[in-house]
Amino acid sequence: MSSDSSRRIQVPEELKEVLLQFSISFLVEQPPDVIDYAVEYFTKLQSERPSVSHTDQSTDDQLSVNSQDADAEPPVMASSRRKSVFAEAYDPEADDDDDGATAVFPKTDEQRARLVESVKNVLLFRSLEKEQMNQVLDAMFERKVQPGDFIIRQGDDGDNFYVIESGVYKVYINDKHINTYNHTGLFGELALLYNMPRAATVQAETSGLLWAMDRQTFRRILLKSAFRKRKMYEELLNSVPMLKALQNYERMNLADALVSKSYDNGERIIKQGDAADGMYFIEEGTVSVRMDQDDAEVEISQLGKGQYFGELALVTHRPRAASVYATGGVVKLAFLDTEAFERIMGFLTDVLKRNIVIYEQMFTDMARRNTNL
Repeated sequence: MSSDSSRRIQVPEELKEVLLQFSISFLVEQPPDVIDYAVEYFTKLQSERPSVSHTDQSTDDQLSVNSQDADAEPPVMASSRRKSVFAEAYDPEADDDDDGATAVFPKTDEQRARLVESVKNVLLFRSLEKEQMNQVLDAMFERKVQPGDFIIRQGDDGDNFYVIESGVYKVYINDKHINTYNHTGLFGELALLYNMPRAATVQAETSGLLWAMDRQTFRRILLKSAFRKRKMYEELLNSVPMLKALQNYERMNLADALVSKSYDNGERIIKQGDAADGMYFIEEGTVSVRMDQDDAEVEISQLGKGQYFGELALVTHRPRAASVYATGGVVKLAFLDTEAFERIMGFLTDVLKRNIVIYEQMFTDMARRNTNL
């Protein structure tokens, strides 16, 4: 550990600033393809570098909201202020206070239903498990606003994250109107994610209703849960012999690409003959692998925690060779889609192909046994 610490790479402040501004711009524009947008953004940034003036006025406080203006160009960022944006960022690993109370605001069934509708498309919440999502819903409180109310002011410390249920809201940067929300959207998340002052002012144009969550709860539920999930996946992946060849950073990338899925006892996970869309790692529970044989399904194996399935169809580019069912209660799986598989695990193809021989022998033995019956 000490030798690793002594060689720890120091991230330049300028790099932090550039990546932060790109993240802000990406969240503002919400483009369909991150790679294409990155090429456009940095090409524009490079082409306009000679014209950037080195004054005391920084434009790094660009919009911390999700703009719906598709015609807006990626902003060009200068870096002359707030070099400690990340210095006080929340560290979930250092937060070992598992007993800290999470605020709960009682809601009627009608309020909860409206809140669920408001947050169903919030990207930040999509990776949360059901229990964590319920924590978010419990912790969000209602805020009614009137025309002219300032929800957040540019430069203020971030306190709450807001989801719009109703109302019209105008967004300003340096007193310039740059965007309008009409009864939908969210804002304030970047200030909470990056521990940075508000990058814009948001003012209510009409009366409306917002759902808010405080900073500490946001960090505890969203960031710490994401950290715990990554650690859990890293431990899971460490137990998979096939992945021993991965470097630590590759294993971390793989952990970040996994998506949790749950299946009830008897539920089919994949179907023989279907096209492959990814592979699965077993977090908890057992699964039954079955093949069609004489108009019936025959179990050929059972798999448990730390094992995986579905990879062969990705390697061979053939349809699924067997069906897999959850058995013995609720089964929790970590799913890796085809694109991430090829990007992260492509070099393990030879290892996976060796498994094909094992499976083919298993199928042959099963067919021979059935013939002798």
